[in-house]
Parts: sequence; structure tokens; C-alpha cells
Amino acid sequence: MTLSLVGKNILVTGVSRPMGIGAAITKILAKAGANVITHGYSNYDKEQQYKDTAAHFPSTLANKLAEEGHCVTALESSDLSLKDVPEQIIAEAASKFGYLDGLVLNHAYSVCMSLEEWTAEHIDAHMNINIRASMLMIKAFAKQKPQNRNSAITLFTSGQYLGPMTREIAYAVSKDAIIGLCKQAAIALAPQSIRVNCVNPGATDTGYCEGEAYETVEKMFPRGRWGTPEDAAKLVHFLHSDYADWITGEVIASEGGFRRDITLD
Repeated sequence: MTLSLVGKNILVTGVSRPMGIGAAITKILAKAGANVITHGYSNYDKEQQYKDTAAHFPSTLANKLAEEGHCVTALESSDLSLKDVPEQIIAEAASKFGYLDGLVLNHAYSVCMSLEEWTAEHIDAHMNINIRASMLMIKAFAKQKPQNRNSAITLFTSGQYLGPMTREIAYAVSKDAIIGLCKQAAIALAPQSIRVNCVNPGATDTGYCEGEAYETVEKMFPRGRWGTPEDAAKLVHFLHSDYADWITGEVIASEGGFRRDITLD
């Protein structure tokens, strides 16, 4: 039993900017010995106007970790909303080392919008990227996995099952569906020795919130700080290690004691 990931080939999605959870996951898995393949979509970061948007970040990260003696391969940026792309990504990632035995579906589409402003396009974007792409990737992952390998899939949900997110209902609905996907896929894939779990990282400081709103959220944590991408990455590391061999079908809230009795305007 070990936290070492030596010999494990793991694909991580949603790796596109320095401050994101995907970057932290990539670093910790690579430093634990895994062969990591990353995928991201930088155009989304541009649309959201993230301050750390960088079109070439995935390859820059891969090169930096390679210089430190780790094995990371960055796939070309592509859009998971396109119906053929999710399975193509699995095939391309598997070809790098012959197969994948780990899958971290960290990607997410989220655009704030009030109920009165909803459009079919707004709803479809959340469902297609957050749910459909994840389902297709899980299907392709299970198909390519060697029979003699114990494997793990980690999905990401949010806090919508613990409290309202009324400015992000399309996102919240899609993330609630991810919980259902986790529980159903865990049973369906158990005979293939594939574990499936779901992480709720809570409010995480990835650079999307600043000023008074940032300070308000900060006060909702008993320890007086936001969650960090590294906090989430450590849990993902554990779930893909031998220590988590008996854990499947679980939704794990890693929120640092986040208090929802303090409400935001």
C-alpha cells in the first residue's frame, strides 16, 4: 500500500491555466510518479477573461515538469462540446503510453445567468460539456482499459447538493447530474476493477473572485482562508493511490468546514 503512482498513466482534463485546479492536480500526480497526460481548452479561459489565461500554458507546464524529471504530455487544445472530441481525446491520450488506468475529469463549463435570462444555448453548453463529454469519456476509458489493471476515475461536482446556487442553476444542475453519474458508473464499472468517485472541492481560490466578494467568502471558512487548488489535488492523489482501493461510488466534500449559514447577497 503506497501513495506512489509510479507506472500509472493518468489523463487530467481542465488543465489550461496556472491558477486552476487542473494544474495543481497535474503537478502532484506527476511528482508522485504518474505518467500524466493533460487536456484543456484555452478559448474558454479567454471567454471568461481569467487573468491568468495563457494559450500555451499546458505545454509550458509539461516542459517545466519534464525538466524536474517528471513525465507530463500535453494534448492539443480542443472543445469538449463537439460530440466526437471526448472519445478522440481518450484514444489520443491512451496512445501515448499504450493505455490509461486513471482518468480525472476536472473540466467544467460555468457561466452565471439568472433564470430570466436562460436560453437553450446556455443550457446546452453546460449539459454537453459537463455531462455528455464526461459520459463519453468514461465509456471510451472503460473500453480501452487492460483487463489486468486496477483503475480509477475521479469526477468533480460542486456544492449545489448542500446549498443553493441560484446564479448558476444550469451549472448546478449539470453538477448534480455528475453525482448521479458517479454512483451509477461506480456500480457498472466495478466488475472491470474501475473505481469511480466524485470530489466537491468547495470554494477554491483559482483567481475568479476578488475584492469584497472574496473577503466575504473567506469569512465563511472556519480557518479564515479559501480552499486552494493544492487542497483538491491532494485528495485526487489519494483517490488514485493504492490507499483508496476500497473506495468507490462516493461523493467527497473537501470544503474546509465551509459555512452556508452565512449567506451572500
